[in-house]
Amino acid sequence: MKILRKVSETFDIPTVTDIHEVSDAAMAAQYVDVLQIPAFLVRQTDLVVAAAKTGKVVNLKKGQFMSPEAMKHAVQKVKDAGNEKAWITDRGTMFGYQDMIVDFRGIPTMRAFAPTVLDVTHSLQQPNQTSGVTGGRPEMIETIARAGIVNNVDGLFIETHFDPSNAKSDGANMLHLDHLEKLLTNLSAIRRTINSL
Repeated sequence: MKILRKVSETFDIPTVTDIHEVSDAAMAAQYVDVLQIPAFLVRQTDLVVAAAKTGKVVNLKKGQFMSPEAMKHAVQKVKDAGNEKAWITDRGTMFGYQDMIVDFRGIPTMRAFAPTVLDVTHSLQQPNQTSGVTGGRPEMIETIARAGIVNNVDGLFIETHFDPSNAKSDGANMLHLDHLEKLLTNLSAIRRTINSL
């Protein structure tokens, strides 16, 4: 956690981290700006409430098994705990046993409840591969990111690495760091065009 605080102070940027247990909330809140509830834990009321009670922004990752409409309840748990700073992050929905899909119809639905971020790279995961390692579709990153911008997401989450094949986690669906600047430039241009319409 001290590393995240140092990153925030050195580069003057907000930081985020997952929390997995109720006891993590208060400790993590000392070091980061945003507490993230992982998708598989977003229905755990005690965890969501503990995060909300810190007063930090609470980023609720939509469970791969949940409808966009169901995220209203997670957001309400944050608000009922006295915290108006909730975000939703869509990270796709399970499609069969080995693929994820983003249903862009859910973006305006979730934006009615809270600012909504699109987790581009996690939504391109291909879990449950026969190899036992999660696969991915990184060649679709720009496609999904562009579609998110066109559909007015409030932010994008994109994992990047200078050597994705040797990343410790999620390398199969990461964007190579060399491609990040061009992608962000293109997405900014699309956002400006959409905002001008």
